[in-house]
Amino acid sequence: MARAQGARAQMALAFESTYGTSPVGGYTKMPFATASLGAEQPLQASELLGYGRDPLAPMRDAITADGSIVVPVDTEAFGVWLKGAFGDPVTTGTGPYTHVFTSGSWALPSFTVETGLPDVPSYALYGGCMVDKISWQMARSGLLTASVEIVAQGETLGTASGAGTPATVDLQRFGHFNGSVTRNGTAIGNIVGAELSYSNTLDRVETIRADGKIEGADPSIAAMTGRIDVRFADTVLLSQAISGTSCALEFAYSLASGEALTVSVPRVFLPRPRREITGPQGVQVSFDWQAAQQTNGDPMVTVTLINGREAY
Repeated sequence: MARAQGARAQMALAFESTYGTSPVGGYTKMPFATASLGAEQPLQASELLGYGRDPLAPMRDAITADGSIVVPVDTEAFGVWLKGAFGDPVTTGTGPYTHVFTSGSWALPSFTVETGLPDVPSYALYGGCMVDKISWQMARSGLLTASVEIVAQGETLGTASGAGTPATVDLQRFGHFNGSVTRNGTAIGNIVGAELSYSNTLDRVETIRADGKIEGADPSIAAMTGRIDVRFADTVLLSQAISGTSCALEFAYSLASGEALTVSVPRVFLPRPRREITGPQGVQVSFDWQAAQQTNGDPMVTVTLINGREAY
């Protein structure tokens, strides 16, 4: 008997024309590190009396389908997740192409994800998927990955793949070594770490249905937050936090071959942090920042991806 092996796991994704209707083709093979996307249905213990001390059979409760997928921050496939988080980009150029994703869209695309364990075989199809949150960390070293949190309509299990032969992507990853952080166009000195998180704050539409699935997931007020960790060497950031003024932060990655990923957050507010001295080592301060819509109504975050892919 074949046993499931994580090393043989597969994932394919295709965007839907109608929410919850899985496409019959057009899937793309997606690189990923881990996936907790799945459906669960808890049991409700019987509350009835009069049948002795042993309980009656439990009842099944509502089905919940969601989870997170850890993916590489790369030059091509990562744009698929950005489309899920922000909506369709504005694409310009003739190669390389510049894809610009902006926050604030009320019309977010849904997609179908299929995860497969061909050794068993066992395949799970998740229709009506939407990106609830996407986040990643910046550091000096290590593998650069992002966590994509997904809300799905439901799960369909089978013994054969429904994705056909998925298209492939040219996997070229960004690394922590390729990253930079700037404030108002100037590199921030003494920064030791950073974190970015964009949330659509999806609201599940939990209507009464015979199949136990949700009716949809509506985007609510978005949130762009994060953290920057710096060695305390000057009072520039602290002074901004105390004054309550905003600044522009930009988080960027670039490769020598021309591919680039830039996250621009033009209006960022910093909280006043606690400045602790915990020992003889250097003093480190963390700022948990929050972004806001620009004063002229422009988006609070713009993500620009430059690569050789013509469209998303």
